[in-house]
Amino acid sequence: MKNIIVIVALLAFSFGNSQAFIGKGDAKFQVGANFQNNGSGINGSYDVGVGENISLGLSSTYLLGVDSNLNAGFEDRFDIKARFNANIGNVLNIDENFDFYPGLNFSLKNFGGHVGARYFFSSGFGIYSEVNVPLAKYGTNLSPAEELHNQFTLNIGASFNL
Repeated sequence: MKNIIVIVALLAFSFGNSQAFIGKGDAKFQVGANFQNNGSGINGSYDVGVGENISLGLSSTYLLGVDSNLNAGFEDRFDIKARFNANIGNVLNIDENFDFYPGLNFSLKNFGGHVGARYFFSSGFGIYSEVNVPLAKYGTNLSPAEELHNQFTLNIGASFNL
């Protein structure tokens, strides 16, 4: 019984010593589900810290379930974004395992903004949620791709420290 208590205590201690964003050189990979009107899909992102509270990265979305009325091909379902994050979890000082990050992104389909939050349960694993909003669209005549990617989206999933 003593051994089980010691093991549980060690595991609890190791899970309690995680940090959400540590600054320059910190690398995060996230994978999750994307929810939006007319479709849903998968989202992946990779961010690297370039300063105490700044990270740069890439994000990509591929829509799997698309409304059949849109007649969307591969190029319509796929989008990739370069992104900039201001990681301000440590500024807000809520919890060392929590990171809040507003940011901007430049994609193949639009220019937009996002707000995200992630919480780490251990030094390597956590969860995230992110909302994306287009600020400027690259066209006025909406093709299926522009209609799919120029709207409010919600991403939720798992986050990993690399």
